[in-house]
Amino acid sequence: MDAVVQDTGTGSAPAGPLGRPPDPEAELSEAEAAEYIRGICFKTGPPRRVGVELEWHVRDRVDPARAVPAERIDAALAPLLASGGLPCGSLLTREPGGQVELSSPPGESLADCVRLATTDLAVLRETLASAGAALHGHGLNPFRPPPRVLDHPRYRAMEAHFDRHGPWGRVMMRSTAAVQVSLDAGDDSDGPTGYRARWRLVHQLGPVLVAAFANSPLWRGRPTGWASTRQRVWARADPHRTRPPHATAPPRAEWARYALDAPLLCLRRPPDGADADWTAPASLTLRAWLRGGHRERPPTRADIDYHLSTLFPPVRPRGWLELRMIDAQSGDGWLAALAVAATLLDDPRAAAAAHAATESLTPLAHGPGLWLRAARYGPADPLLGPAVRACVAAAESALAATDPDGPAHRAVAEFAERYADRGHCPADVHRGAL
Repeated sequence: MDAVVQDTGTGSAPAGPLGRPPDPEAELSEAEAAEYIRGICFKTGPPRRVGVELEWHVRDRVDPARAVPAERIDAALAPLLASGGLPCGSLLTREPGGQVELSSPPGESLADCVRLATTDLAVLRETLASAGAALHGHGLNPFRPPPRVLDHPRYRAMEAHFDRHGPWGRVMMRSTAAVQVSLDAGDDSDGPTGYRARWRLVHQLGPVLVAAFANSPLWRGRPTGWASTRQRVWARADPHRTRPPHATAPPRAEWARYALDAPLLCLRRPPDGADADWTAPASLTLRAWLRGGHRERPPTRADIDYHLSTLFPPVRPRGWLELRMIDAQSGDGWLAALAVAATLLDDPRAAAAAHAATESLTPLAHGPGLWLRAARYGPADPLLGPAVRACVAAAESALAATDPDGPAHRAVAEFAERYADRGHCPADVHRGAL
């Protein structure tokens, strides 16, 4: 959800006076904050690098219905972390409900990213297996909801904020897991490799990826009627920070507006430590905080950075593009999800085919409607189903030309044959339809 990830972007934050880095504790005006956000959200350069974050639920190896105590997971991971971590440098972090997240270093290509993540994931699986635990890939924990296992001011403040909107924020924090794909934003051109075109295309593709890889039809052991209940939960947790921005508006200005108008999720306050209270005033947006007229201290550049880390739209510009809409996948299904997403954005022929297959969806992709249709029906939706088949086929064809019989190509070809070509998605396995 909010683990530390490694920068896959190609630029850097604007320098301060005389070329020095900007002071993170400097107070900002509203205009300065907007300029700062516009300057860091899209780091431009030729699109090339690929990263992936894999979130997993940790379950008992013999009985998946049984959760594994957090203390047991910590004990299993401690020797691995003490010995220098994973061999390829992936980061391991924990989520509030005990989920484990593996964040790969940025690969120089899709194949390189697959190699890095596969190598480190094998070590993680072996480490947890020695403790009688296993990684389970479900977009939503289908068993009993877990307690929050991380006691940090951030997570207490998050729960306080989300509780104002209902129970969905707690479900999101504790019970969801995703495959998150990180891709370079693109160059500054007006062509298909430019960040503006890639920003539009990734939002056209977003609902298609939700539908194709929907994998969360169960909650508390029962069907929900949704192919991706995870996407529904995220949409309801706090629409001000989880809905997609307007993808046809100028990207830098639109993201600055989105960030400024989002309510604060938490507000860091001294003293530092586990007992600090970071609960933000209800409905206080970043814009209102910057304008003053309240009892809180003025925000700094570091506060802006922290606020940006608490925004969770389906695509988040962090200098690079972070695709957050894909459900966690069972086994090695993450390979197909990563390969399809990266290929449809980075391979020129596949990107052109994806644009043609999804262009008619553009007017519907701005609000929540199409995203929720994708979450409810998956590729069975008559509007999204043809786009899923066309996009997966385009990715498979491109990989057949660039990486024939490589791990990414095999994964996508198998996914097409088992799911996309037949109008199915991984959720259908859990629903007994496959």
